[in-house]
Amino acid sequence: MRVLGVDPGLTRCGVGVVEGLPGRPCRLVHYEVVTSEPDTDLALRLLGLDERLAALLAEHRPEAVAVERVFSQHNVRTVMGTAQAGAVAILAAARAGLPVRMYTPSEVKAAISGSGQADKAQVTAMVTRLLRLEAAPRPADAADALALAICHVWRGGAQERISAALRRAR
Repeated sequence: MRVLGVDPGLTRCGVGVVEGLPGRPCRLVHYEVVTSEPDTDLALRLLGLDERLAALLAEHRPEAVAVERVFSQHNVRTVMGTAQAGAVAILAAARAGLPVRMYTPSEVKAAISGSGQADKAQVTAMVTRLLRLEAAPRPADAADALALAICHVWRGGAQERISAALRRAR
């Protein structure tokens, strides 16, 4: 299963693609951070993100997209930008006909490190180890996107297979 993970953000949006099967090591396919300047018009920033995500979906042809679920923060402006970027990722996936699954940060941390309380350094270290990389993906937004993709391969992929088997059994 090939999954594109998205750590949404307007200024920095992490994107990572991995390939793997539940319970087995994943393989790195690609990662990057899509950036935009804060002083650029919001509509143009969102359009740029949409265009880049569409290109990545066409190039890497994932079977699913995993997006980090926006969680409550004290800075409303940051939450709004993150939510807008996440919506662009969901829309890009829907336009490509791909299923989307959203995960909370604690779900991703638990899947990757075994603890929903892991910090960014621990997540980055585990992503580096799990993908057998020589160097950690940088910046942290890229590592977070890869963690989302791994989480979906391991958890979402398995859940989808179980649901499909139950549907067939009925």
